Amino acid sequence: MFSWKKLIFVATISASLTGCVAVGAAAVGAAAAAVIYNRQNIKSSMDDESITYAIEKRINDDAELKTEARIIVATYHRMVLLAGQTPTSAMRSRAVTIAKSVPGSEQIYNELAIEAPSSTLTKTSDSWITAKIKTDFLSKADLKSEEFKVITDTGIVYLMGIVTRDQADQAVDVARHVTGVEKVVKIFKYREPYPEEETVPLTPSKKPTN
Repeated sequence: MFSWKKLIFVATISASLTGCVAVGAAAVGAAAAAVIYNRQNIKSSMDDESITYAIEKRINDDAELKTEARIIVATYHRMVLLAGQTPTSAMRSRAVTIAKSVPGSEQIYNELAIEAPSSTLTKTSDSWITAKIKTDFLSKADLKSEEFKVITDTGIVYLMGIVTRDQADQAVDVARHVTGVEKVVKIFKYREPYPEEETVPLTPSKKPTN
């Protein structure tokens, strides 16, 4: 004898199992996206280190830049920051040209000041500021240290990263409230709030040097 109760029961079980499979697939997809995201970050970090090393080596190969200037090179996802001091504009331009000549350096942010190199005392203060900012980031649930690079030179803080606009605002606010900070420079590419959305175009927040 045909039973509607049995049919309804089977249909309910089937629907439940389908729902479980859908949720499971979504979880696996998110996990896979996270793995890909982490692998991309690791590869990018290795590329950044290679770019930084190559630029620093070429700068040190220039006797005048090596002995008379103080140049900080930082790279994050192929965005290259040049900070520090050069005594002349010609030396400043030469440093930028060197950075541009290194394969992989996609955007150069020239923040070199034309002045005498800063003192050792200033370097000590800068190191403290950088450490303090990184520590204060830990108190913010939305700020992940791996998404930022913090560089400080003569009280000027450079924040580099691929972040959401909300994260950028929070990071800048944290940095501005640290004692000794004179200025905060944002070198960001913005992404959508969800890390798995890797296809969203990245938009630079600061125009690079031509």
